Amino acid sequence: MQIQTGRKDATREKTTQDKESTIPAELPILPLRGTIVYPMTVIPLNVGQARSIRLVDEAVTSSARIIGLVTSKDENIEEPEPKDLYAVGTAAIIHRMLRAPDNSVRLIVQGLERIRIGEFTAHDPYLKARVTIADDHVATSVEVEALQRNTIELFRRLVSLAPNLPEELLMAALNVEDPRQLVYMIATSLRMDLKDAQELLELDTVADKLTKLNALMTKELEVLELGKKIQNQAQGELEKTQREYILREQLKQIKKELGEDDEQVVELKEYDKKIADAKLSPEAEKEARRELDRMKTMPPAAAEYHVIKTYLDWLTSLPWSKTTTDNLEIAAARKILDEDHYDLKDIKERLLEYLAVRKLRLERGGDDEARSYKGSILCFVGPPGVGKTSLGQSIARALGRKFIRMSLGGMHDEAEIRGHRRTYIGALPGRIIQSLKRAESKNPVMMLDEVDKLGADFRGDPSSALLEVLDPAQNKNFRDHYLDVDFDLSQVIFICTANQLDPVQPALRDRMEIIQLSGYTEEEKLNIARGYLVPRQITENGLRAEEIKFEDDAIRQIARDYTREAGVRNLERQIGSVCRKVATGIAENKSAPVIVTKERVGEILGKPRFYGEVAERMTMPGVATGMAWTPVGGDILFIEATKMPGGKGFIVTGQLGDVMKESAQAALSFVRSKSKELDIDTKFFERNDIHLHVPEGATPKDGPSAGVTMATAIASLLTDRQVKNDIAMTGEITLRGRVLPVGGIKEKVIAAHRAGLKTIILPKRNEKDLDDLPDQVRQELKFVLAEQVTDVFAAALTGKRASGSNGNASRAFAPRRERVPRAATKSV
Repeated sequence: MQIQTGRKDATREKTTQDKESTIPAELPILPLRGTIVYPMTVIPLNVGQARSIRLVDEAVTSSARIIGLVTSKDENIEEPEPKDLYAVGTAAIIHRMLRAPDNSVRLIVQGLERIRIGEFTAHDPYLKARVTIADDHVATSVEVEALQRNTIELFRRLVSLAPNLPEELLMAALNVEDPRQLVYMIATSLRMDLKDAQELLELDTVADKLTKLNALMTKELEVLELGKKIQNQAQGELEKTQREYILREQLKQIKKELGEDDEQVVELKEYDKKIADAKLSPEAEKEARRELDRMKTMPPAAAEYHVIKTYLDWLTSLPWSKTTTDNLEIAAARKILDEDHYDLKDIKERLLEYLAVRKLRLERGGDDEARSYKGSILCFVGPPGVGKTSLGQSIARALGRKFIRMSLGGMHDEAEIRGHRRTYIGALPGRIIQSLKRAESKNPVMMLDEVDKLGADFRGDPSSALLEVLDPAQNKNFRDHYLDVDFDLSQVIFICTANQLDPVQPALRDRMEIIQLSGYTEEEKLNIARGYLVPRQITENGLRAEEIKFEDDAIRQIARDYTREAGVRNLERQIGSVCRKVATGIAENKSAPVIVTKERVGEILGKPRFYGEVAERMTMPGVATGMAWTPVGGDILFIEATKMPGGKGFIVTGQLGDVMKESAQAALSFVRSKSKELDIDTKFFERNDIHLHVPEGATPKDGPSAGVTMATAIASLLTDRQVKNDIAMTGEITLRGRVLPVGGIKEKVIAAHRAGLKTIILPKRNEKDLDDLPDQVRQELKFVLAEQVTDVFAAALTGKRASGSNGNASRAFAPRRERVPRAATKSV
């Protein structure tokens, strides 16, 4: 509802006429940068540009002293043109002018009315434009009155929060009745963006101006209230800290009067005693004393105080001078090693050599001379389950030392070895130092397990960090990043384990003494099971020795038909399964003491997981048995050849590597070159294709040692003569027919023996490797040492052609691997 009297309308018309007669139709325009002058307000201005100073000089000398104040759209423009100015400004009268020493002019101006720029009539020496007065539409209504009251209330809250707004300004606003004047007065003192200020000026009605002003003040209030809240919180925290400090100081004085030490003094004395008792090295003690002195100058609440405290805890808890006494009785050590492990003569002899040297140096040179003996870094390399890790425990027990096992598999961060620097939050020493702290001994046996499975990425290369740890010439001064002082690792016996050597960094491999552990024969597994595995599983499954007994044939059956491994891990698992079945029956009172025979193995464990197929495969020409090396021990593999109508084609399949494909091509070339001697039709190759396949296509295979096997399979196919079904072979061939030596002989021969084969063809130059074989294997196998491929043919091929290639195959004695693809590559 709008209520407007006729007297007010008449007054407004008269006021408008007076304005138009007072403000000229053409005004000099003074551009403003970054500020806006509102009507009915008084504001100081600084004028510095030459043309603006000239405008002011001429305006002051005129009778009206009125100028137009228009704001520039971009405050960075030094001399704005008409297009750079807003269209709405304010007509203002100059009340006072003062010249400053720097030739600038300071003005006191009062805004009169809004003006709207029509057209610019002059550009030089300053801007002039025709203007029209833009009246603000003022309507007296309940809405305007409500907006006016809300504006005053918001301004009251602003003054209470903003330190730059004086109380006098609030009193002046309270005494203003004209809503138009109230808008301009508050807008002049309010902090707002230039765009918002210009928009407020350009609004035509007072109601719109009040609405816009309320929105701007509400936003400013939210910012000020949030700032006040943050300030109060910070002040509260500061007051709390100051209060705690004062209370602590008072508590110190009270304890001093009572003759008691405060907690910090007691703690510092404890650390001083720890440093003295730890028997640190001179460098470590100097660093510890320096950090303790820093602690004394800090309040306990300081973050650095706790960092230093943790550092001193680590430094003083390490075994700087704590060692265990070695058991140098060689006979006792030999007994302990024999109790824990079967065979492994080379490793046992190497340890006894170490003990013997230590004993002689101690007897002839004293304790210091004995401790200075560094020995070698041992690395046990072999397939899983052969006892590498447990052997380390036996060595520690034989020496009377503490044992620490540290798994390196999957480690990618160098800091795992060397530790983190103390500048990082939550920093800790590396795992070497942590292990020594747990062992509480300076000379433990430390086993670094799975050293071949170390990784490397952007965080560093742990294998490179191990170079210092495993170098007897350097590890006396091992420096962990966290401790930042030298620690002597020379008395630690480091033993590494690996499944294969190829992934180990050459520089790291050079620092270690490599000891190979091959797979076990069936007889060795039998002895291990009788002496170690069966007694352990009987005890672990709550049985007594008289309640279960394993016959030797039963153990052989388990090893042959239910496991296929170089070690004995799965064998022990199957024995444990038998013991659990027996324990279940005894617990339910359903069975008396059990004798596990060969026949009962199948009843307890179910159907065999592996079955024989060597003789079955060998009933057809074109199939030969080879031997392969894998990271988990040796294995046998079959190479099959077949022919089909075609023309000189040769296909090789079975996921073979490049080296193995080249061996296949060399084998075919040699057989073709010996066509006449082998009684092969020379036109056969023109009319037929040959396909050579190595089964188990999911397993990658590579290497040159299957050359003789491939040549034998091709020769068997083309001559229609079977390969003897109890024979396996390995060796690289040349185009001239020579058989070259290959590696992994021990693992390959043991795998063939495990498969039940009786004759092994090896290169002549591998004869020396037969000494590494177990005595039982050498006695039960016949070895043919070949220098030429023709020697292999003579030993492997039957004397007469096969009568047919589709006869019924009979199952034989040799087991075959279960069809589970392996990720590891076979080296053949």
